[in-house]
Amino acid sequence: MKFENIGDLRVLVETARGGSLTAAARVLEVTPAAASAMLKRLEAQLGTRLFERSTRAMRLTPQGQTLSESGALRGTLRVAVPSDLGRSVLLPWLDAFAQRHPGVHIALSVSDRVQDVRRDAVDLALRYGAQAADSQLVARPLYTAERVACATPGYLGRHGAPAHPLELARHNCITLHIGGRRELRWRFEGAGESVEVAVDGDRSVDDGAIARDWALAGAGIVYKSALDLRAYLRDGRLVPVLPGWQGQRYVLHAVLPSNRFVPARVRALVDHLAACFEALAGEDRAAASG
Repeated sequence: MKFENIGDLRVLVETARGGSLTAAARVLEVTPAAASAMLKRLEAQLGTRLFERSTRAMRLTPQGQTLSESGALRGTLRVAVPSDLGRSVLLPWLDAFAQRHPGVHIALSVSDRVQDVRRDAVDLALRYGAQAADSQLVARPLYTAERVACATPGYLGRHGAPAHPLELARHNCITLHIGGRRELRWRFEGAGESVEVAVDGDRSVDDGAIARDWALAGAGIVYKSALDLRAYLRDGRLVPVLPGWQGQRYVLHAVLPSNRFVPARVRALVDHLAACFEALAGEDRAAASG
């Protein structure tokens, strides 16, 4: 299709990248009213709406996605990830994706608060655990994680190491607030039994990265995903306290707003992360067999 004014296409691209006509106008050095007129002119020429307007942001329609993503990937990717997973595992993977696709802007939200994918205008969220059935969402499993109870060698030297999960009750346990509730019961399986132990301690937090930092400082025992703690367990800064006991297992999912139309840049990032997690799982299998 021949466009009457190629500058109108720039409004499409910059509005998608910045999330608003005001942001696009700033980049294009025109007034918001002029940017709005350019977008309306483009939509009139194409005979279709290119954006869904809301008070919070403007999101591309499927037709707008198709037009803006012809050729190289471009546009904004709004990604929500758990705090410790984002800092400890995902950052280099996201950097590699950004270098491969320079037209994509990654807007990263790092928080252990479970965001509403649709309400918060998130393109992709990574979430641990079972996902509730919702016809408006699609969840793709990426990795099976296992929680591990661990502490520093210094803490264990001062307080001793528990030989059984029930002995955790006499230790200072760093607890997490998950879904608005403080998690005071830790689950383990091993030696032919399943154990749930009540724990407590002088520190609790709703941010997994802070819980990890407290454990690294020798403040107590933490119980969280071994995936998040991978580097610290490998170099010995943290030590598993119950070898032979398996912590709670759960699946990490990529959660998308809908499976009816997924922008190419979102599909590309999910595929990239899936490949990275598969490589990580391959390392786990090699380590277990070796």
